Amino acid sequence: MSRPRKRGRDIHGVFLLDKPQGMSSNDVLQKVKRIFQANKAGHTGALDPLATGMLPICLGEATKFSQFLLDSDKRYLVTAKLGERTDTSDAEGNIVETREVNVTEADILANLEQFRGNILQVPTMFSALKHNGKPLYEYARAGIAIEREARPITIFELNFIEYNAPFLTLEVYCSKGTYIRTLIDDLGEVLGCGAHVTMLRRTAVANYPIDKMISYADLQNLAENQPLVELDKHLLAMDTAVSALAKINLTEQQTKAVGFGQRVRFDNPHQIYGLVRLYSDNAQFLGVAEVTRDNVIRPNRMINLTE
Repeated sequence: MSRPRKRGRDIHGVFLLDKPQGMSSNDVLQKVKRIFQANKAGHTGALDPLATGMLPICLGEATKFSQFLLDSDKRYLVTAKLGERTDTSDAEGNIVETREVNVTEADILANLEQFRGNILQVPTMFSALKHNGKPLYEYARAGIAIEREARPITIFELNFIEYNAPFLTLEVYCSKGTYIRTLIDDLGEVLGCGAHVTMLRRTAVANYPIDKMISYADLQNLAENQPLVELDKHLLAMDTAVSALAKINLTEQQTKAVGFGQRVRFDNPHQIYGLVRLYSDNAQFLGVAEVTRDNVIRPNRMINLTE
């Protein structure tokens, strides 16, 4: 039986998109995939249509490591309008409550502290979290409220930028699973006036350099004026998605063994355990493996570039 015909190129790497406002993450993902003519693509954590900024897009075998970026820490710049709550906690929703704003900069600074560190957050109904197999936002659009449990998150930094009433701008450095819209809504309630997001920009994902981001408009222009091989030069290496993991270099014999999916024992002088990134004897990235307590390397997510 013949293999199914592929619909694109075997191109592998991470493209650092500066997502435009007004497009969903999935829409822009499909557009980027078509521009690169890639046979496989996946994003690494959705941004709302209102939001702009860093959206790493994994192509080809790099999609195997997208979860690591989903789980990574992120940084945002957010502007909130005080005095109005919306049903989505952002400017795309309907205003459900209006209150007078009698808030000073000192009030804001005094109340930010309770949102720093390890806190519990109840996810918004307008999220992609699943309930009985359906995203919460589908229930929300149908007017159905689902009880949600508070989830632990970490706000590493919550920095005051400026306050020009009724608009407040903050910088947020946070763990995975943080909903900035919910953070702003909760802050608005503490301040007693309500609030919703009017501008949201993701400025960092993991340790990716902001200067490597390319806007969708610039990508389109490059695609129209350059051959694909030149476009490919804007892809970052696959192992950048797992750069936070410890690195292990294998011998030639170990490289061959893990290539067949076999477990291998190795000397572990630095006592490295858990997930690691593996490199061959000629420094080629092989994928991610788990190192057990008995110093055995167990292949986990290995790349396949032989097809």
